[in-house]
Amino acid sequence: MTGPTVDGGDRVTEMVHGRAELAAARDGLKGTVGVVMTMGALHSGHEALLRAARERADHVIVTIFVNPLQFGPNEDFDRYPRTLDADLEICRRAGADLVFAPSVADMYPDGQPRVRVDPGLLGEDLEGQSRPGFFHGVLTVVLKLLQLTRPDLTFFGEKDYQQLTLVRRMARDLDVPVEVVGVPTVREPDGLALSSRNRYLSPAERAAALSLSAALRGGAAAADGGADAGAVLAAAHAAFGTGTPGVRLDYLVLTDPDLEPGPVSGPARLLVAAWVGATRLIDNAAIRLAPRS
Repeated sequence: MTGPTVDGGDRVTEMVHGRAELAAARDGLKGTVGVVMTMGALHSGHEALLRAARERADHVIVTIFVNPLQFGPNEDFDRYPRTLDADLEICRRAGADLVFAPSVADMYPDGQPRVRVDPGLLGEDLEGQSRPGFFHGVLTVVLKLLQLTRPDLTFFGEKDYQQLTLVRRMARDLDVPVEVVGVPTVREPDGLALSSRNRYLSPAERAAALSLSAALRGGAAAADGGADAGAVLAAAHAAFGTGTPGVRLDYLVLTDPDLEPGPVSGPARLLVAAWVGATRLIDNAAIRLAPRS
């Protein structure tokens, strides 16, 4: 079923819901195609992804699908915001050519898939440890959407850094013919990373959530001062603090840019996850450690 078209000035954004309509619309896109995959509730961070895609590709497809496979039994699938009209306006403003907004039945016509992508050991660590099965669901839907949209490039935000890393690894390991492009995290002026889940935060929780970006700044400052990995991590923990009401740290780790285990030196990544009230937030930052002597 084809949805409305929205005039974006010299570019028209078309919305489709079904596979056949997507295939027909995709066949009409000539030149380089980029895809931005989202779960809707779009914000300025998604607009940055769309701008990056617009700069690299002749045509941009946006997918909007709240994927049930990546929500655990006690997570917020039903609560997750659905704002399709506002999302479509953002897509129009950013110059998207095509929006694919399927239903669950469109994406999984035979019910939940019996065959899923196994993310391997990396998918069981960090987010995967806190959310068992999460990356099985993420990579399965990403692979399906890549097959359906057939892009040359796909764009993912660095805020979900483990997801970005796993999508890149999947594309390499499974010979998926797509370039996976990472786009830097977009932040509020006070440092909070933009997230669709920020809207769940009360004013007091919104202030408490700054503990995450404070930890990253503390670790980065220590690294800039020549601290080793242990001291950088200690500085990050100190900056996160332990007495902020309503904030509970899940993990705070320092790893190499590919999230591989082992000692870290040179380029590195500092990753943090924490519960702020009932909302779980993640963030990360690139840092550079002094080479080990």
